[in-house]
Amino acid sequence: MKKSLRFFLRFHLLLFFSVFFTLIDPKKVQAFTGTYGINYGRIADNIPSPDEVAVLLRASKIKNVRIYDADHSVLKAFSGTGLELVVGLPNGLVKEMSANESHAMDWVKENVQNFLPKTKICGIAVGNEVLGGADSELWGALLGAVKNVYNSIKKLHLDDVVQITTAHSQAVFANSYPPSSCIFKEGVDQFMKPLLDFFSQIGSPFCLNVYPFLAYMSDPENIDINYALFQSTQGIDDSKTKLHYDNMLDAQIDAAYAALEDAGFKKMEVIVTETGWASRGDSNEAAATVDNARTYNYNLRKRLAKKKGTPLRPKNVVKAYVFAIFNENQKPGPTSERNFGLFKPDGSIAYDIGFHGLKSSSAGSSHLSFKVCHISSSQ
Repeated sequence: MKKSLRFFLRFHLLLFFSVFFTLIDPKKVQAFTGTYGINYGRIADNIPSPDEVAVLLRASKIKNVRIYDADHSVLKAFSGTGLELVVGLPNGLVKEMSANESHAMDWVKENVQNFLPKTKICGIAVGNEVLGGADSELWGALLGAVKNVYNSIKKLHLDDVVQITTAHSQAVFANSYPPSSCIFKEGVDQFMKPLLDFFSQIGSPFCLNVYPFLAYMSDPENIDINYALFQSTQGIDDSKTKLHYDNMLDAQIDAAYAALEDAGFKKMEVIVTETGWASRGDSNEAAATVDNARTYNYNLRKRLAKKKGTPLRPKNVVKAYVFAIFNENQKPGPTSERNFGLFKPDGSIAYDIGFHGLKSSSAGSSHLSFKVCHISSSQ
């Protein structure tokens, strides 16, 4: 009798711990297939329709796409295409979603659940470059918004399908050179660490918007442009880690890894959610040329196709969303801001890095045909 009782207790104890650790283990939702993706910005009045964009992306074999809202015309156009989409909850809604969980649930139902599974929404980016940004009131609201959106996803049993993230600019860092010295900026860190703690619990990555173009532009006298463009260069050595860097993007990613490790999140993955190079700029933006944009984006594709990690994290394959599909003629700011597109407003290529755009079949026809190039399915 005692043996059977001990067996009964041991069995149920093992069952309890098995269930317990299954419940607390974060679900590793993968919102990124392969290594290459693209941002679909639409601050323009002269770009192709979402339906045409969906055809263009499929023809180019670009599967991973980020948008900055949850526009229903885009979600409908991407239905049944197999394109994997991360939608954005705009900064203007962060405070509302933080303050009211029912509003977060309504937003998720209306903009995510209603379109699944035909539209493959695999992620929600809650805000963009909030921490370190100009509106400090948003800093304190971000975590609440993230939690409320995640709780809504979880209640709808979509947490194994949809990943919750937020993207950061380099404004969250106190310094990033050499990479090993990077830490989170004082003032930002008090908001960042609780956010990272929650993302660690739910298995979300650290998303980084990072531009060697902007870094080079800020200090052209001391930065070799070849280093920024993945060209042959002496590179840099990190005296603390004894690691060598032959391109700036790897160094910038490893700077983020160093900051994460310093904050206690050594195992968190970094994903580049924006990177690119402007093809045109103002008179004080001399590096914004077609040749440099072509070189950066062509070499970026080659770098990502290798499916390699960085010097500090060689096992973490680098994944990146390039910015962007189109030049956006209504974006404010310097000329460079309106000229990051791989494609022109009419859908033709801005410069050749292996993609082929929308081509008009005749001068007087609006019918669109495609010259499709064969691109590695690793994207």
